[in-house]
Amino acid sequence: MNTKKLLTNAAFLLITLINVGCDQISKHIVRNKVSNYETISLIKNHFVLTKVENTGAFLSVGSALPDFLKFLLLSIIPLLALSYGIVYLVSKPNLTKLSALALSFAIGGGIGNIYDRIVHGSVTDFLHIDLGIVQTGIFNMADVSITFGMVLFFVQSYLGKRIPR
Repeated sequence: MNTKKLLTNAAFLLITLINVGCDQISKHIVRNKVSNYETISLIKNHFVLTKVENTGAFLSVGSALPDFLKFLLLSIIPLLALSYGIVYLVSKPNLTKLSALALSFAIGGGIGNIYDRIVHGSVTDFLHIDLGIVQTGIFNMADVSITFGMVLFFVQSYLGKRIPR
């Protein structure tokens, strides 16, 4: 592997780790400083911090599954997919920089949530946006990373331009 490729891979892996770190630091602070279901208004009632523990996936889907099935579907299979994503990120020679950046964000967010699920038995969610007609469920920084990564993928697809790595 040449030096440029090695440095590029290191940069994208660093971006992945930064995403994991930001997610885990924010969750650690919330776990230690905010009570379950406590609500703290950050920007009037438009941006609210509310701590919940989510034992399922997105919007608690799967939280009622039997423990073994939940562990398999929400931890093992995503862990395998994330592992493949990392291998793909560092080994795919013609991956565009934008695609690699998108993948770095998505993998970083995925690792943050999988770590929570395996270590804590649930994912700590705490952010809620309410703009009246538009509002979100309660989410965390890993979800922001995953969403941002997916937006970058769509931008890449829409632009249809190959940005060399």
